Amino acid sequence: MPQEENVLDFLGDLKRSHYCGAFRASDAGKPAVVLGWVARRRDLGNLLFLDVRDRTGIVQVVFNKETQPEAHAKAEQARSEFVIAVEGEVVKRQKANPELATGEVELIVTKLHILNSAKTPPFPIEDQINAAEETRLRFRYLDLRRPKPHANLALRHKVILEIRKVMDELGFLEVETPMLTRSTPEGARDFLVPSRIHHGQFYALPQSPQIFKQILMIGGLDRYFQIVKCFRDEDQRADRQLEFTQLDLEMSFPRQEDIFHVIEQVMVRSCAVAGIKASAPFPHLLYKDVIRKYGSDKPDLRFGMELHEVTSYFPGEAKQKLQIDGNVFAFAAPGGAGYSRKQLDDLTEKAKSHGARGAYFVKIAPEGTTSTVEKLIGAENVNKLAETCGAKPGDLVVAVSAKEQIKGTEAAALVAGQLRLHLGEALGVIGKSQWKFLWITGFPLFEWSESDKTWVSAQHPFTGIVDEDLEKLESAPWEVRSKGYDLVLNGYELGSGSIRIHRQDIQERLFKALGLSEEQLRKRFGFFLDALSYGTPPHGGIALGIDRVVMLLAGETSIREVIAFAKTTRAQDLMAESPSEVDSAQLDQLGITLKAGHKP
Repeated sequence: MPQEENVLDFLGDLKRSHYCGAFRASDAGKPAVVLGWVARRRDLGNLLFLDVRDRTGIVQVVFNKETQPEAHAKAEQARSEFVIAVEGEVVKRQKANPELATGEVELIVTKLHILNSAKTPPFPIEDQINAAEETRLRFRYLDLRRPKPHANLALRHKVILEIRKVMDELGFLEVETPMLTRSTPEGARDFLVPSRIHHGQFYALPQSPQIFKQILMIGGLDRYFQIVKCFRDEDQRADRQLEFTQLDLEMSFPRQEDIFHVIEQVMVRSCAVAGIKASAPFPHLLYKDVIRKYGSDKPDLRFGMELHEVTSYFPGEAKQKLQIDGNVFAFAAPGGAGYSRKQLDDLTEKAKSHGARGAYFVKIAPEGTTSTVEKLIGAENVNKLAETCGAKPGDLVVAVSAKEQIKGTEAAALVAGQLRLHLGEALGVIGKSQWKFLWITGFPLFEWSESDKTWVSAQHPFTGIVDEDLEKLESAPWEVRSKGYDLVLNGYELGSGSIRIHRQDIQERLFKALGLSEEQLRKRFGFFLDALSYGTPPHGGIALGIDRVVMLLAGETSIREVIAFAKTTRAQDLMAESPSEVDSAQLDQLGITLKAGHKP
């Protein structure tokens, strides 16, 4: 655009007097200078209107050909997303625009400065757009100009600021921990960083500051917190990114309730920032109870439809014919009796996709109770099944069995929990305006790994063990309970934590129960085990997912909407074109040669 380049102005000493979204009726009669982007242009001949946008909102500016011909002529060159500076006077509009916060006034322009031109953007810079997410992320610098991303990032800032205030008031010190550390097994793949100085050796980006925050307790810091970046090389989904932000904290000499109290204050005040009222203390439930009652370790409590074990209503012969192995769980879906045969077939397929052997239905319809399994279990058992689930007229009872049993948990309950969520959404029974927090405690210390055919840590290997279960560590690990806890909100896990192991002898016992040899222990955790032997206080903590918290408070369904520069589900930054190849000289400096099959 060479001809446009010639007309561009310099900012010089020009200074903004008002943000675009700040104007109100009380500003009428005042001189004003605004700086921003052209959001919309309307040319009516003698009058030319521009909507000027900055991060605070939009103000209408008016160019009058008769009174300010020079400014009007220059405004004819302005197009969408041009960067401009406007000098003028604020006046009351003849007809207010109630859809704009600044709709009672407009700016009569005396002078226009065009500071930069712009190509036509690939999508409109508006709140509601139909552009694909990939396009939005590729042109993220344009997407960020829209009001919604502005609001989400402003909310994120305010939430983090409020968290820091709470932590400071409660006597916590913010301490930074290293970004380049050593690789330790913490449940996901590490991101490895090769060392140029030490060829063949690697740093790892932290999956969490776990070991360092425990060492801070050994160092006598007493109360630590950090708003920290963490990195996990795992598959992506709507509420997961390769790099994510946590509120990480640790306390010395805590009771479990002390940590709960801190986090409850954090969450109540974070909610208040978003205009949401939350009440503490939050309720507590045991892991085994939430699995059997809701079929999930992150249950959504905004609606009922609780699960019930109904195995006893399926006689032996029926179990054999239906190939039921293990328990059967059921729940009543309000208003589901009107489901058609096709809808029930679709529900059965969904159940099977979640691991069901089969799905069995009872309709409590006005014309009577009917069931897909009445011939197999009998009318009396059908009635008992409906009664146990508390089914009312118009309800649909859904019962499921699992195809494969899972050691240490209720497989059928987990399948039923997925269907509960699906039907809760489909039937519109979830109270979207509710905020239901829950603490879950009593987790098993170990979970069965089908791939490794052994018991592995359900959380990380530094999680404390319920004192009276210590004697079962080697003999019956599946019965050992941890001192871990999760915070759940509306079906999302917000954070996980535990009282830690602070004794070296117990930590070594746990590592050995996980099958780690003395050599492996020293290689992976030697420095940490040494630190434990120098008077480690009892301690515990938790990490909250900031991205997930802000996502929920902003009413979004993906954390990508509250992260300034998010990656796609294929782990790519489309704007920065990352990951990318590097040249051979960089690889040579690191002493790295790519395998033939792994070259770009």
